Order: sequence, then C-alpha cells, then structure tokens
Amino acid sequence: MDQIQKELLEQVAELHEIPTGAYNIRANGGTYGRNTTANIDIVTKEDKPGIDIFIKPGTKNESLHIPVLLSQTGLKEVVYNDFHIGEDCDVTIIAGCGIHNGGDENSEHSGIHSFFVGKNAKVRYVEKHYGRGDGNGKRIMNPTTIVKMEEGSYMEMDTVQIKGVDSTERLTQAELLKDATLIIKEKIMTHGNQHAKTDFTVDLNGENSSANVISRSVAKDKSHQLFLSKINGNAKCAGHTECDAIIMDEASVSAIPEITANHVEASLIHEAAIGKIAGEQLIKLMTLGLTEAEAEAAIINGFLK
Repeated sequence: MDQIQKELLEQVAELHEIPTGAYNIRANGGTYGRNTTANIDIVTKEDKPGIDIFIKPGTKNESLHIPVLLSQTGLKEVVYNDFHIGEDCDVTIIAGCGIHNGGDENSEHSGIHSFFVGKNAKVRYVEKHYGRGDGNGKRIMNPTTIVKMEEGSYMEMDTVQIKGVDSTERLTQAELLKDATLIIKEKIMTHGNQHAKTDFTVDLNGENSSANVISRSVAKDKSHQLFLSKINGNAKCAGHTECDAIIMDEASVSAIPEITANHVEASLIHEAAIGKIAGEQLIKLMTLGLTEAEAEAAIINGFLK
C-alpha cells in the first residue's frame, strides 16, 4: 500500500495500519487484503463484484472493517456487499470510501450495501466518504443502503461526508418489523460546485417499530444540496425525520421531509430548518480573539460534531 492509499485509509476508517479482526480492504478495483474470524466470514461473490459477509448468531463485541480506496484516475466501479447478521449479535461495521484523483478523468465508486439484521441483533454502521487530489477529474460516490430489520433488532447508522466529494447521490431504504429500531445520523459539507443528494425511505411495518433520521449539513460557495426523507407508518410505531442546514455564500439547499401515516396509532414528526450563521455567534467568538474565518470554522465544526 502506497502513501496515498495509507492516507485515504486513515481518513475513511481511522486506521494507521492493517486492522486486527475481520476486514476486507478494496483498492483500485481489487482486493488488497482480507481476514476472517471464527464468527465473521467474508466470501467473494461469483456473479458480480462484491462480497457476502456472514456474522454468526450470538457474536458480541466484534468489528468488521470494509474500506474502499481509489487512487487511480478514471476508475469507475459498482460493488455489491451483502451483510447477513445473525440473531442476538452486537457488532460494529466500519465502511467508507476514499478517492484520490490527480488526473483529468472522473473517478467513481458506487457501493450497494444490503443489510439483513437478525432478530434482537444490534449493529452500529459507520460510513465515511472523503475525496482529494489536484486533478481536473471529478470524485464521485453514489452509495445505496438497503436495510431489512427483524423483530427486536437495532441499527445505528453514522454517515459522514465533509470534504472533497464533487457529486454524491445517497439512497437509503429500510423496512422494520416488530420492536425494531433504526437511528440514522448524517453529516455533510459541500463547497465549490459540489452536489449532494440524500434520499431516505423508511417503512415502519411492525408494531412498536421506530426510526429517527437526522441530517446536519453545511453548504458553501456555489454548492447544492437536496435532502429527501420519507417515513411510512404502517403500524403502531414512532418516526421522526429532521434536516438542519447552514447555508453560506451562493449555495442552495432544498429539504423535503415527508411523513405518511397508514395506521391510526402511527406517531410521526418531521422538521426542517435552513439558515445562515447568526451574526451574534460570530461576534461573540470574535470578541474572544478569533478572526471571522476562525469563528466561522468553529461554529461549523460544532454544528457538525
């Protein structure tokens, strides 16, 4: 692994070296390294690019790393990863994609991740997207996440994109059965002429299922963001979707939350707020000795924390 790939790995997975435990590292369209454990098996798909991950029932306190690294300009790939998570598990999955593009051609990664979360299983999924490089080619990432949650299961998704991605369209679809809980926390920052679209659809099909979808974003320069979120309450359930965005310069942000109750005991809430940084916040920090740029950065960092 060269220095560029090491730096990408650190950004998207917070790894300074090859991790212990189960992992699959994909680099420039191929498998760089893989390790399985007694409880987590990783199998290469035979019909299309990607892997199948099988986590045995009852697996506790184990982690899986599956970062993707692209440092070759002009590379475009679609990868399919399926996660089969057994009953009563408690695991952390760390994904993410880093693209370094120093050339004139576009580099693109589209990851389609399907999660089958077993009864009473608990999953924390972390996905970070990061782009860099001084070439004219764009850095494009289009992640799709499909989640099917069995009775009593819990999943928390943390997705972060705060630098260097020129275009992204993030699609998430989830179906929840009885007593299942889904928490989604999204953080996005765009700048320049970047474009970011997120599209969430959650079907609360089981009694006492619940979902909480929260997006925090900052749009700078001439970038554009579109936030779509739809929660369907098809049983006695609770759902909440929220978008909170800071807009700066000549950027634009559109937020379209939607809730649909198809059951008399579906309790659903949606919220959306878009605005600039308050002047009094800047003034307060500047009186403490910060420049305007430093004060602005501090506010944004706190907002996206």
